[in-house]
Amino acid sequence: MKIKSAEFVMSNSNVIKAPKDRIPEYAFIGRSNVGKSSLINMLMERKSLAKTSGKPGKTQLINHFKINDEWFLVDLPGYGYAKISKKKRTIFQYFIENYFKEREQLVCTFVLIDSRHDPQKIDLEFMQFLGNTGIPFCIVFTKADKLTPTKLEKQITSYKGKLLEHWESLPTSFITSSSNSLGRDEFLSFIDQINKDVADDFK
Repeated sequence: MKIKSAEFVMSNSNVIKAPKDRIPEYAFIGRSNVGKSSLINMLMERKSLAKTSGKPGKTQLINHFKINDEWFLVDLPGYGYAKISKKKRTIFQYFIENYFKEREQLVCTFVLIDSRHDPQKIDLEFMQFLGNTGIPFCIVFTKADKLTPTKLEKQITSYKGKLLEHWESLPTSFITSSSNSLGRDEFLSFIDQINKDVADDFK
């Protein structure tokens, strides 16, 4: 897939106000500071489509971007950032859950995992929530360039082993690096294929 256009459409905290276009939608979410904005910018080949920051918790709204006038990329707030107030965390959780439960256009969610870290309870619980809600998702291992190939393989094998303690089969996964575009072609090819597979559902 070639990215011909990537346009910011809107930010909001109410799924009812999200775009009405009947096109496939892909959500990106993960713990704060997982490298989500950098990944989105790498995939779209834009330097600042998604706002990056050294301060975790920067994304605090549902952000819709229309890609190639064919599908939406949705940048969701990160979860698990301790320095966000309890009140804000509750609000984030509420409208994020509403988004996943009510957004009919959503066809796949990309759950971002920092490849350097061992499985985190909050990530595993979030994936369980998606599974219980019947929402298709993929796992995206980020920051792969920060590890040696041997260490990276060990980390991912360990992570998948942990998942198999609770899941009968593993979801599709991607290994990525925003600094060297690792995984970009595979990622976009996957989205392109899903778009073709669900085309009849959006006529």
